[in-house]
Amino acid sequence: MIGISIVVPVFNEEENLPELYSELEKILKKLNKSYEIIFVDDGSTDNSFKVLNEIKKKDRNVKIIKLRRNFGKSTALSIGLKKAQGEIIITLDADLQDNPNEIPKFLKKIDEGYDLVVGWRFKRKDPITKKLPSKIFNWLTSILTGIKIHDFNCCFKAFRKEVAKNIKIYGELHRYIPVLAFWRGYRIAEVKVDHRPRKYGKSKYGVMRLVSGFLDLITVKFLITYAKRPLHFFGSIGIISFILGFLAGIYLLYLKFVNNYNIGDRPLLILTVLMIILGMQFISIGLLGEMIVSESEIKEDESIDFKSTQ
Repeated sequence: MIGISIVVPVFNEEENLPELYSELEKILKKLNKSYEIIFVDDGSTDNSFKVLNEIKKKDRNVKIIKLRRNFGKSTALSIGLKKAQGEIIITLDADLQDNPNEIPKFLKKIDEGYDLVVGWRFKRKDPITKKLPSKIFNWLTSILTGIKIHDFNCCFKAFRKEVAKNIKIYGELHRYIPVLAFWRGYRIAEVKVDHRPRKYGKSKYGVMRLVSGFLDLITVKFLITYAKRPLHFFGSIGIISFILGFLAGIYLLYLKFVNNYNIGDRPLLILTVLMIILGMQFISIGLLGEMIVSESEIKEDESIDFKSTQ
């Protein structure tokens, strides 16, 4: 049985990898636990894969997963978490900014009974162009989800094996792993970690990251609020649309029968019919969603293995 799995997504980090491996090896040997280090090469175009192979020749605990192209950090992490066999799984970036010597802090929190421990880059060594957007996203995420964590996007995390295997991440949802874990009922904590300035290479993230991050925040908010009750979302829109259409219809009837107006060529008539139909459609979509959720809940309950104690 493997005690600790280290999962490291890699994209064009050839200069950082030897030093990162050396630091990981030193701290893991001090812990006196069986371990594996999984590097997920996310379609690197430099010599990262070659460097990783040289490292693997020296250490049988090192494993490499090579993706055919750059799929993104979420995919790399998701694959790494699936392949990890350790009871505790730790993820960190390959750019040397996450300090491996902080790993014992995460393990201590896990021993206290937490299921997921998130690193907090308390004194972040990044330019303001990265820190400011990150602070805005962390604030928005905390407000919208109600989870009091300072650094949702920090890749430095520790998972119990159960958590890592039960969280599905795609798109850019890796930055919202704490939200997804909290939604599934896991206990979450955070620890302050040492964050170092980038030594080699450059950041891989651009302006489009802000857009995708905001869209993913909307996705996460929808998932944690309405995934189990879709009628509350679609039904609310449907009812509002139906009521507005109904009121507009009453107004048109008043104009026709009280004021003797011709309403047949009024645009409001078309809008009224459209709003009523849309309202009924949204409510129908919500009901269909409830049926799908109900069916999946039944299957999930049937698949749960549990023991009853007297």
